[in-house]
Amino acid sequence: MSVSGFDLTGQVAVLTGAGSGIGKATALTLAEAGATVVGGDIDVDAVTATADEITAAGGTARAMRTDVTQRADVDLLIDGAKSEFGRVDIVGNIAGVPHNRMIAECSDDEFERILAINLKSVFYGCQAALRVMGEQGSGNIINVSSGAIDTPAPTLACYGMTKAAVAMLTKTLACEAGPLGIRVNALAPGVIETNFSRHNFVDEDGNVDPERLEKYRARFGAMAPLKRVGSAQDVADSILFLVSERSSFMTGQILRPNGGTAMPW
Repeated sequence: MSVSGFDLTGQVAVLTGAGSGIGKATALTLAEAGATVVGGDIDVDAVTATADEITAAGGTARAMRTDVTQRADVDLLIDGAKSEFGRVDIVGNIAGVPHNRMIAECSDDEFERILAINLKSVFYGCQAALRVMGEQGSGNIINVSSGAIDTPAPTLACYGMTKAAVAMLTKTLACEAGPLGIRVNALAPGVIETNFSRHNFVDEDGNVDPERLEKYRARFGAMAPLKRVGSAQDVADSILFLVSERSSFMTGQILRPNGGTAMPW
């Protein structure tokens, strides 16, 4: 990168959810800034395509099928990066899934699934990162929370609970990891146009419906002072800032790339 302070040359970044959406955009962005990227995703074809794109652009990347609900998979992803490249400087716990269900209608199976993917996986990633980075005496951990922690709404109880827990995990770990030279921050994105929100603008066959897409953009864009929905790149750029030298005095913070839809103190 040409701007001083954002150069990640020599750093190794491990990212979950790197096959699509925010995870993929972050992988490409950090690689462009010079980082070696190790991406994990349950969709091995998708994460391999991300790694191939980075390699084709002259960067260094590895891809691994990773089920983030399994501690062993998360450990293997992070420990494998350390074994191959000698260090891990950035861990991005990005993988997550949406959930929309009224509280009274949520089954035990649904509840356990959302907990496993959106919360337990982040906890596993934080523990594995802490183990590796603690030995180095340096590192950046980035967790993805959600704007749902600021604005309660019907059907978002389980999703919002997991993301609120991620925010508190981030703050607590920042207190514990700071003396070890490790910074820990999170993002709480607003409405971001990715596959995550795809259910809002596809037809019954799963294809993008241009009319529904425009209505989605108009409806959710109207909620933000900036009058648009966000992109995966908007979030990836925020992550680049948080892992760069330009944010060296920031830890335990919840950054909100949300167009202004929520403005908590």
